[in-house]
Amino acid sequence: MAFEQTTPFLLYSDGEGNIFEDETLYAGGRSGWDAGPVPDEDWIPLPEGGSMYELPGRRGIGIDVETGEMRLCDKGWAVAAFIPPAHTGLFIAAYETEEDAPTLPLFCYTAAGWMNDGFYVTALRIEQDIRQEAAGYDDEVIESGVKHFLEAYPKNRLVKHLAENCCLTYHCPAARNFFIGRWECPVPSSPACNANCIGCISFQPQEETIPSTQDRLTFKPTAEEIVEFTVPHLESAPFPIVSFGQGCEGEPLLMWETIAEAIKEIRKHTQSGSININTNGSKPDAVKILCEAGLDSIRVSTNSARKHIYEKYYRPNNYSFEDIVESIKVVNSFGGWTSINYFVFPGMTDSFEEYEALRKLIRETGLKMIQWRNFNIDPDWYLGKIGHTDTGEYMGIKLMMQKIRDEFPELKFGYFNPPMERIKGDFQHDFAHA
Repeated sequence: MAFEQTTPFLLYSDGEGNIFEDETLYAGGRSGWDAGPVPDEDWIPLPEGGSMYELPGRRGIGIDVETGEMRLCDKGWAVAAFIPPAHTGLFIAAYETEEDAPTLPLFCYTAAGWMNDGFYVTALRIEQDIRQEAAGYDDEVIESGVKHFLEAYPKNRLVKHLAENCCLTYHCPAARNFFIGRWECPVPSSPACNANCIGCISFQPQEETIPSTQDRLTFKPTAEEIVEFTVPHLESAPFPIVSFGQGCEGEPLLMWETIAEAIKEIRKHTQSGSININTNGSKPDAVKILCEAGLDSIRVSTNSARKHIYEKYYRPNNYSFEDIVESIKVVNSFGGWTSINYFVFPGMTDSFEEYEALRKLIRETGLKMIQWRNFNIDPDWYLGKIGHTDTGEYMGIKLMMQKIRDEFPELKFGYFNPPMERIKGDFQHDFAHA
């Protein structure tokens, strides 16, 4: 009878793009600073659209197959996985960083291993929506869509930005969906920001050693430019959403006057679909005006439900953590949909302190959804930047999710902004298959 392996072997890289398994070590995982074994049930095959990468200047930590003791792999560099959207990582890759190691770029670093002739990762699928799955994109169809839209809107700077930068250069899943006429349409609107996030994906100071993953929007769109392409999308796309606040821009609330004008104009033309804003929630007064104009939903990004952890990462200018809490309350007071874009960092997100803070946030605001998002950042760099030197006690991401679900059964879990059809009640239906 063939032996069915249940724990993956540790992976290492030769530094030249080749990955191997070390059959003397089982793969482990990391929570905060702590490395250790991973429960067998937390390993799943690497989902389609995921990828593996080496971590230069880092040695993997595994569990010795013979002795069961933790030790370093000295055969090559450590390896981690990028897991695709709709999946939430449960453990960080377990490794030890050497003194002169470069800072890792702004991606997620999920624990990975090799088992039964395939890559495995520590993750779970948190969302059934297929809107950003790799198999759903056909490059020829996308390029044809881009050509069509550029011809249809020859003077629209925003369509040009979404086409040439977001879609064709950065392969942004939302932009690619827009150009094939489906689901959530991105609407970047602000070149400026009122936060100085450590891990900002669109702007990094020159003195930092990591690059931003994409260039930020360089102009202020007009309401007319926004309305021109969003109204047709809302009227023709299946399960349509238009979303202000994208990774290629600053903070959309700094452009609230333009956005309010655009929302009013959109709703003069169509009542279809959902109008959403992805934001840091820094201006509750502006959020109120947007709700009065017709905003349907808000997603507020945060790395923590604790003020001191939030502010060390976001480094806000002229706003506070209390403002983001108030913005969620404001949207709920209008009957809107409220989510948090919750950056999951094993060992911190699932700490007992964070759990209590999250419970308080849910109770106080009436939050309707948590989007359990992977945190794209070098783990050691992040922990060092916010001064987090001791991991402390934590419960595990899966257990924390279960405890929150048990206490707040009406609270939805997911990864994407839901369309109006789901907001209105059919939340479990997988609309992206339509």
